[in-house]
Amino acid sequence: MRAHAHVEDDIERLKDSGLLRYPFCDLEANRAWLAEVCFAADLVRWFQILCLRGDLAKAEPKALRWRIWHAPARMVRSGRQTIVRILDGWPDSEAIVSAHRRIALIT
Repeated sequence: MRAHAHVEDDIERLKDSGLLRYPFCDLEANRAWLAEVCFAADLVRWFQILCLRGDLAKAEPKALRWRIWHAPARMVRSGRQTIVRILDGWPDSEAIVSAHRRIALIT
Protein backbone atom coordinates (compact mmCIF):
# COMPACT_ATOMS: atom_id res chain seq x y z
CA MET A 1 0.00 0.00 0.00
CA ARG A 2 2.87 2.39 0.77
CA ALA A 3 4.40 1.70 -2.65
CA HIS A 4 1.26 3.06 -4.26
CA ALA A 5 1.50 6.15 -2.06
CA HIS A 6 5.02 6.78 -3.44
CA VAL A 7 3.61 6.64 -6.97
CA GLU A 8 0.91 9.14 -6.03
CA ASP A 9 3.56 11.42 -4.50
CA ASP A 10 5.59 11.26 -7.71
CA ILE A 11 2.54 12.09 -9.84
CA GLU A 12 1.76 15.04 -7.57
CA ARG A 13 5.35 16.29 -7.97
CA LEU A 14 5.03 16.05 -11.75
CA LYS A 15 1.78 17.99 -11.67
CA ASP A 16 3.42 20.71 -9.58
CA SER A 17 6.31 20.83 -12.04
CA GLY A 18 4.20 21.55 -15.12
CA LEU A 19 2.55 18.30 -16.13
CA LEU A 20 -0.92 19.88 -15.99
CA ARG A 21 -0.04 22.46 -18.65
CA TYR A 22 0.27 21.66 -22.31
CA PRO A 23 1.28 25.02 -23.76
CA PHE A 24 1.31 24.09 -27.46
CA CYS A 25 -1.34 23.24 -30.04
CA ASP A 26 0.96 20.75 -31.76
CA LEU A 27 0.94 17.18 -30.41
CA GLU A 28 4.69 16.66 -30.99
CA ALA A 29 5.57 19.88 -29.17
CA ASN A 30 3.44 18.79 -26.21
CA ARG A 31 5.18 15.41 -26.19
CA ALA A 32 8.51 17.21 -26.02
CA TRP A 33 7.11 19.37 -23.20
CA LEU A 34 6.06 16.25 -21.30
CA ALA A 35 9.53 14.72 -21.73
CA GLU A 36 11.19 17.92 -20.46
CA VAL A 37 8.91 18.05 -17.42
CA CYS A 38 9.76 14.43 -16.59
CA PHE A 39 13.50 15.02 -17.03
CA ALA A 40 13.39 18.14 -14.88
CA ALA A 41 11.41 16.39 -12.14
CA ASP A 42 13.92 13.54 -12.10
CA LEU A 43 16.86 15.95 -11.89
CA VAL A 44 15.26 17.83 -9.01
CA ARG A 45 14.51 14.60 -7.16
CA TRP A 46 18.08 13.33 -7.59
CA PHE A 47 19.36 16.72 -6.42
CA GLN A 48 17.21 16.39 -3.31
CA ILE A 49 18.43 12.85 -2.64
CA LEU A 50 22.12 13.56 -3.17
CA CYS A 51 22.59 17.13 -2.01
CA LEU A 52 19.91 18.21 0.45
CA ARG A 53 19.30 17.22 4.04
CA GLY A 54 16.44 17.70 6.48
CA ASP A 55 13.09 19.06 5.41
CA LEU A 56 14.40 20.28 2.05
CA ALA A 57 15.24 16.69 1.07
CA LYS A 58 11.51 15.90 1.10
CA ALA A 59 10.13 19.31 0.13
CA GLU A 60 7.59 19.80 -2.62
CA PRO A 61 8.64 21.54 -5.86
CA LYS A 62 6.92 24.79 -4.89
CA ALA A 63 8.84 24.95 -1.61
CA LEU A 64 12.12 24.29 -3.41
CA ARG A 65 11.28 26.94 -5.96
CA TRP A 66 10.88 29.64 -3.32
CA ARG A 67 13.54 28.50 -0.86
CA ILE A 68 16.39 27.42 -3.15
CA TRP A 69 15.91 28.16 -6.85
CA HIS A 70 14.87 31.80 -6.31
CA ALA A 71 17.57 32.57 -3.76
CA PRO A 72 19.40 35.82 -4.47
CA ALA A 73 22.90 34.44 -4.91
CA ARG A 74 25.96 34.73 -7.09
CA MET A 75 28.86 32.40 -7.88
CA VAL A 76 32.19 34.19 -8.17
CA ARG A 77 35.52 32.80 -9.37
CA SER A 78 38.49 34.34 -7.61
CA GLY A 79 41.99 33.00 -7.23
CA ARG A 80 41.08 29.56 -8.67
CA GLN A 81 38.27 29.23 -6.15
CA THR A 82 34.54 29.26 -6.61
CA ILE A 83 32.79 31.36 -3.99
CA VAL A 84 29.04 31.20 -3.42
CA ARG A 85 27.66 34.53 -2.24
CA ILE A 86 24.13 34.54 -0.89
CA LEU A 87 22.16 37.53 0.31
CA ASP A 88 22.74 38.16 4.01
CA GLY A 89 19.92 36.82 6.12
CA TRP A 90 18.52 34.41 3.52
CA PRO A 91 16.83 31.66 5.59
CA ASP A 92 18.24 28.68 3.70
CA SER A 93 21.71 29.96 2.92
CA GLU A 94 23.45 27.15 4.86
CA ALA A 95 21.45 24.51 2.97
CA ILE A 96 22.41 26.08 -0.37
CA VAL A 97 26.10 26.27 0.52
CA SER A 98 26.17 22.68 1.80
CA ALA A 99 24.36 21.48 -1.33
CA HIS A 100 26.96 23.28 -3.45
CA ARG A 101 29.73 21.54 -1.48
CA ARG A 102 28.12 18.14 -2.05
CA ILE A 103 27.81 18.81 -5.77
CA ALA A 104 31.48 19.83 -5.86
CA LEU A 105 32.41 16.53 -4.21
CA ILE A 106 30.37 14.55 -6.73
CA THR A 107 31.79 16.27 -9.81
